[in-house]
Amino acid sequence: MMIAPTEQPADAQPSPPLTRKLLGVELLIVLGLSLGASGLSAVISFVDSVTRTVSLGQQIAPLNSSLAPGRPWIDLAWQLYYVGRGLMPVVLVGYLLVREGSSLRVLGFDLRRKLSDLGRGAMVAAAIGGSGLALYLGSRAAGFNLTVVPSGLPDVWWRIPVLIASACQNAVLEEVVVLGYLVRRLGQRGWGWPATVAASSVLRGSYHLYQGVGGLVGNMVMGAVFCLLYRRWGRVMPLVVAHALIDTVAFVGYVLLAGHVSWLPTG
Repeated sequence: MMIAPTEQPADAQPSPPLTRKLLGVELLIVLGLSLGASGLSAVISFVDSVTRTVSLGQQIAPLNSSLAPGRPWIDLAWQLYYVGRGLMPVVLVGYLLVREGSSLRVLGFDLRRKLSDLGRGAMVAAAIGGSGLALYLGSRAAGFNLTVVPSGLPDVWWRIPVLIASACQNAVLEEVVVLGYLVRRLGQRGWGWPATVAASSVLRGSYHLYQGVGGLVGNMVMGAVFCLLYRRWGRVMPLVVAHALIDTVAFVGYVLLAGHVSWLPTG
């Protein structure tokens, strides 16, 4: 028996081409639902901080705070909810890439080169992590940065796993959206490489501005370095690994060291 070919409805229209205008609108929507909105929120938070009577160094920028104090199981549910919700822009980017006939693999977000990605990521994390800590301590001492408290979670069994999950979520979200996706879309819109690097770096710095000037400058520099490495390697995965390692060390290291060493500010 022969199967008749599927007929398209008479009023079916082909998908519109990905014009520069459509790509620009798509980019604004993705950023507006994710890190672009975070950047605007961070700017408002920074303006609030600098207009207070208390100096920046005496103010606190909390991360990974408890969401249900005294109720650890509800707190855990909220923590996992926000980790999962934070990855939805990555799912959206993946869907949009599939719609254009591609996938996240075009950004190098896959497991095809596990050992290579892990090794490169570890080297980048080692190089950037120490200099980032020095910049933070220096800018805080100079009064340009708030005191960052990486963990306000209660001392329960799930604290470390949640901090690691949060670090991984930050890494995947930022590197897929601000590095891979943004660089690809700006290139498709005809942006030159210097302008693309500047846009990605400024965006990365903007949503860290709530920490202060040190957070802005440090992450802009990190963003420029990551762009150059992404262009060289053609893969975001090593940079996802690097980012996850940097944040994991910062979050878990704070839990282990806070109150035990004199050089680590705790607010």
